[in-house]
Amino acid sequence: MSLFSLIAVFLIEQLQPLDYRRIVADPITAWADFIEKRFNAGSYSQGVAAWGIAVVLPVLLVGLLYALLYSLNPLLGWLLNVGVLYLTMGFRQFSHHFTEIQLALRLGDIERARSLLAAWQGCASARYDSEEISRRAIEGALGASHRHVFAVLLWFVILPGPCGALLYRLAAIISERWAVVDVAEQNEFSVFSRQVFGIIEWLPLRATASAFAIVGDFEDAVHCWRTQPAQWPDRDLGIVLAAGAGALGVQLARPVVDDGEVSDRGELGLGDPADVDLMQRAVGLVWRATVLWILLLFLLGLASLAG
Repeated sequence: MSLFSLIAVFLIEQLQPLDYRRIVADPITAWADFIEKRFNAGSYSQGVAAWGIAVVLPVLLVGLLYALLYSLNPLLGWLLNVGVLYLTMGFRQFSHHFTEIQLALRLGDIERARSLLAAWQGCASARYDSEEISRRAIEGALGASHRHVFAVLLWFVILPGPCGALLYRLAAIISERWAVVDVAEQNEFSVFSRQVFGIIEWLPLRATASAFAIVGDFEDAVHCWRTQPAQWPDRDLGIVLAAGAGALGVQLARPVVDDGEVSDRGELGLGDPADVDLMQRAVGLVWRATVLWILLLFLLGLASLAG
């Protein structure tokens, strides 16, 4: 059922791309703010209770709905799977940004590529050259493929029905949102949400990095994975970026200039400087990793039928 749900979501997404920010990100952010305002008095224990209501409660309700629908008719349960998976994952959350930037660079339109990158990642890209734009676009695509495809898919397989996909998406957005609140208010309300999301992310990060290594340059991917993530500000995401850069044979995350200040991003990857051709190779890497996941789901399905 997982494989057929995934194929259905890929097809639906091509026919009807999802407005992710308006339909998913903004409502979940509003939900996070609603819970935070009613529970946040600055303590760790309040963060625990709030996370339970904001994340665990919706996941349990969706799980109960799935069990009810499946008991009535397995097709109804499958339709719920497809609906939740469509809302929580998808290539279109990053692929159209990446494609438009790649096209602008091929046409030599640096200004348009800069504006597209700024709109996608919110960075001050006015001084970026084509190499810096390509580098940031590849970084964004590798990170987004993990957050919007592979991590969601793994949790979708681990937990019954659509519970895993919903758990990952809620935990990711709420952890990020509450962390911003804590920085402003300087309290410990978001600590638990960040700790739990770190646990939720542990296996998907390594599964994504492993997939990139298998379908790319395995030796360089493993070397970069083992030696470079600590240089990245977000060490966890650095695992995916380092493995992806090594698999591609590209240098990523070299320091860049934002608003006149040089960032503290260390180097990730080995090989050639980023350019528009390596952007195309990055697309191939993500698709090969996706095919690998589909094959694994197919084999799991066969094993389940045999069992």
